[in-house]
Amino acid sequence: MHELKSLLIKLTHGVDEQDISEDELSLIKEWLAKKYLTFKNNTYRFNSKYRAGILGLVQKGTAYLHVIGDNIKDLYIDELGSATEGDLIIAKRILGRRGGASAKISEVVGREESYGVACIIEKCGHKSLVDIKTGHPVRAKLTPEELANYQLGDLFKIDHQKHRVVQKLGHIDDPKVDEKIVLAQYNKHNEFDEEVLKIARSFPPVNRENYPKRKDLRELPFCTIDPVTAKDFDDAIYWDDTNSTLYVAIADVSEYVKPFGALDNEAMYRGFSIYLPHCSIPMLPRQLSETLCSLQPHVDRLAYVFEIKLDKETPEVVYCDIYEAIIHSDRCFNYEEIDDLFDGKLKAKTQKEEIIFTALTKLRTLTKRLKENRLKIGFDFHSVEVSMEIDEETNILSTKESEETPSHALIEDCMLLANKEAAKMYARGVFRIHEPPSQRKLETLYQELSAIGMNIEIKSTVKESIEMIQKQAREMGIETDVNTLIVRSQMQARYAPLNSGHFGLGFEEYTHFTSPIRRYSDLMVHRLIKAIKKGDTKESSYVLRNIETLAMIISEKEREASAIEVEYKARKYARWANNNLGCEFKARVVATEPEFKADLYGEIVGARINIVTASDTVLFENVIVRIDRVDTLRAQIYGTIVGKVSNV
Repeated sequence: MHELKSLLIKLTHGVDEQDISEDELSLIKEWLAKKYLTFKNNTYRFNSKYRAGILGLVQKGTAYLHVIGDNIKDLYIDELGSATEGDLIIAKRILGRRGGASAKISEVVGREESYGVACIIEKCGHKSLVDIKTGHPVRAKLTPEELANYQLGDLFKIDHQKHRVVQKLGHIDDPKVDEKIVLAQYNKHNEFDEEVLKIARSFPPVNRENYPKRKDLRELPFCTIDPVTAKDFDDAIYWDDTNSTLYVAIADVSEYVKPFGALDNEAMYRGFSIYLPHCSIPMLPRQLSETLCSLQPHVDRLAYVFEIKLDKETPEVVYCDIYEAIIHSDRCFNYEEIDDLFDGKLKAKTQKEEIIFTALTKLRTLTKRLKENRLKIGFDFHSVEVSMEIDEETNILSTKESEETPSHALIEDCMLLANKEAAKMYARGVFRIHEPPSQRKLETLYQELSAIGMNIEIKSTVKESIEMIQKQAREMGIETDVNTLIVRSQMQARYAPLNSGHFGLGFEEYTHFTSPIRRYSDLMVHRLIKAIKKGDTKESSYVLRNIETLAMIISEKEREASAIEVEYKARKYARWANNNLGCEFKARVVATEPEFKADLYGEIVGARINIVTASDTVLFENVIVRIDRVDTLRAQIYGTIVGKVSNV
């Protein structure tokens, strides 16, 4: 999320003058002079008459302004001047006019997308620099001499705010340029500045003598359970069956990453770790994310630990405490190993392993009960994810659908329990909220399902209606497809300063506490709970000072990280498809409105095809698709349905 949009969100909620950077201050003074802003009690905020937003789709010289930082209706704009779709606008609300809410543009301050990628193509016999998303010429220019020296297909990072070419990224024919493309569009970077690395390298190894006030849990046989490729271990667990107590130990990142300073600023800017098939782009330097903070086996590590006593019968929380500790994880397991344990295929080699295996087997019984109780109120919305293996040139080697196994389920419910308990500790802070779906989205869902022959019976609650749909989908053999549509109909989960519950999980309160190595939201929650536990009102007030703004910014950064991961895979699929032009593959129709789309299955899973010709085809039908054309710049694949296969 770029700095200008972030500033506009801050000013909507109000931002303390000591939280303003030097770069932001010049803009704020300019806007204060124009009376867009007010300054009271050391806080800058928008004058009540003004709002900031993003200009939406322009039609017949009018558009709606999508207000940012405030949950109010879009504002109707009927005089655009030179403003275009995607511009960041400061607008003055027009009060007293009949009809819907409207406003007048006061100033165009920038573009929603601060950065982009442009490519040199040939247009009308001349070289032209065009945006790879829109195909339109960019306002940043290369001189005729520069254009002459560059090749068709050369790619450049563009600063849309300053209308300048930032750097050459590479050539579109090189598969390795895909990583640079997806990162450049959001101004993300892999490397850390030396100032940040110097801080990360400055911390000494964990020594018990340096932390006399921490609870010593090193004798407890903690273990981690993660993907086989994992390098950053956020969480470790131990189940004490005798005392019916679950210990959830989370990497104590807040001990190292303190508010203020270069390390915290960089972590906040990144917001989330980004995971690509061949690498991760961490939120924290690897000296922390993969070493000192990571709960590696056989070394002492600092942890923030939930100790949760459960009633084995219900299983409800009987007692809960949280404290700073030192742990010493005994084993690092991958999911496959724990699944083998539950299948009776993995045997203990040491006495310590025997203790761990016995505890995990008993814990599995308890987490099954936790999940059963959870699903009485919440939903099982698991959608299929595709993992991708790529070669040294970053071309696709293979793809496969990932599936939830017993080991995933065990860890998930342990983490959900800790996140629930964390959210109970404050009334204002960082909550992970998920609102119920809107009536409009539900109606669209019901229409889509009716079109494929499902009998939609509206029940007294949304949960009952959806569960009836899921039951019918199982009977029809299309459970995964229907679950995908159900997920699509849901509101997007987000971070918020006040609690409004989590509809999908069925929880009254919920937050993200268990992944501070890879999510800044969790780091904030750790800081807040520590301040509350210590009775440090000064620290807690600091954490909460700009919490409305931070919650919104972090939500946007989460969407950015997700978009980067999705687009990177789309670019890999497009390159694979370009090598398979004219070939035919099995696919499943996943959308018919507003356009036909099909996803490949079988040899390559998950590649999305835009269907050019699709007569007599229905949703979820299995078809044969021929790949006709690939737009490598936009990562779009186009094909034609040339036959049908029986449903599987």
